[in-house]
Amino acid sequence: MKMRWFIGLILGAVISTGVAWAQESQGPLSLEESIKIAMERSLTINSAVLGIEGSEYVRKQAITNFLPQLTGTYSGTRYSVPLVIATTPISIPGVTSTSRDIYRLATTANQPLFTGGFNLATYRSAKMGVDLSKEGLETAKRDLILQVRVGYFTVLRAEKFLLVAQQQVEQFQAQLDVTKSFFDVGIVPKNDVLQAEVNLANAKQALVKAANDLATAKASFNILLRREIDTPFEVVDILVYEAFPLSYEQSLEEAFRLRPEIKTAQLNIDQAKENVKIAASGFFPTVNLSGVYNRNSDEPELGGMLRTGGWSIGTTTSFTLWNWGNTAFKVAQNKVTVKQAENSKTQLIESITLEVKDDYLNMQVAEKNIKVAETAIEQAEENLRMTQERYRFQVSTQTDVIIAVTLLTQAKTNYYGALSDFNVAKAQLERGMGRMYP
Repeated sequence: MKMRWFIGLILGAVISTGVAWAQESQGPLSLEESIKIAMERSLTINSAVLGIEGSEYVRKQAITNFLPQLTGTYSGTRYSVPLVIATTPISIPGVTSTSRDIYRLATTANQPLFTGGFNLATYRSAKMGVDLSKEGLETAKRDLILQVRVGYFTVLRAEKFLLVAQQQVEQFQAQLDVTKSFFDVGIVPKNDVLQAEVNLANAKQALVKAANDLATAKASFNILLRREIDTPFEVVDILVYEAFPLSYEQSLEEAFRLRPEIKTAQLNIDQAKENVKIAASGFFPTVNLSGVYNRNSDEPELGGMLRTGGWSIGTTTSFTLWNWGNTAFKVAQNKVTVKQAENSKTQLIESITLEVKDDYLNMQVAEKNIKVAETAIEQAEENLRMTQERYRFQVSTQTDVIIAVTLLTQAKTNYYGALSDFNVAKAQLERGMGRMYP
């Protein structure tokens, strides 16, 4: 009874049930649901979405450089001596009208005709900025999905380790019961009972630690999903082995094709080339079409008889004759940036190649360990059965039973560890390949 009470207390501290759980969810949390929750609540994803919105504003801003701009000025001035505003009506020819108060309105419309490629390159660079933000969002999504998958399998791993620890406690409890019954009839010495009690106590401590590890894993997973840290939940058990169907070469080819980081690197190169064009536009003249309308009056409303006005239209060409090589230096600087971006892409490809190779090898190691651990569990279970049977007939010692229980516990721990490592390695490999989930 004490044993059952102890295990019930440990499990109750970790796996909460009741009203709170019923309000949070109607069933175990699946990996797909976890990813959905994380996507909806992630501040990183939200920031990446806002980044796209901000880049769109930059692109739209670049479009306005192609359109005419209308500016206007209005001023009112009092002079010390009257100024000529306009000639008087034709009924009094040759007489001019003056005023000390002069009000002026000037409006100008300016349409760029040629900017040396500055406006076009600026727009292309801004458009690439939008694409860069979108690829940044894709990268953030894949990173978050990997975090959720790793966190999910960490919870499952902790649950399996807790189960193994619970089974070890039950096995040592059963061994203690047998040892006590043997001691009562004088078959074994008191020392065997004490030894069995010590091993049971150690197993209970291991169970407490396993329960704490599970609670920590669940708390971390709740934080990842941006939920209350103590939110109770269960997860669907998907800790199984499913062989990965692709070879390393196929995985690497898919990584080169799907990784958003590679697309980002290429966009950085293209954007750097557009910046070279922006800098080189300083070598060319700029041509603008301008229209101007002016109106002067002695009245703030610019009306009355004393007023003048007129309009003009024309083109203006401006160019830099000499700026001590400033433009050439800007072009050279941006060309260096292009080279740096190209080097970064090359390094990224090399890094991805190593990443995929490492993840693939880790997955293979875990895969082999699963098969070894499966066999070890079968052997350890049979060894424990035979040892316990021999102990009942006093052919083997209690130490033999303790060793057999420990070997079985270690075999199960290795198995679930390898199974978890395999699924985590596969998740990392699929992230390295640029895949989304599912």
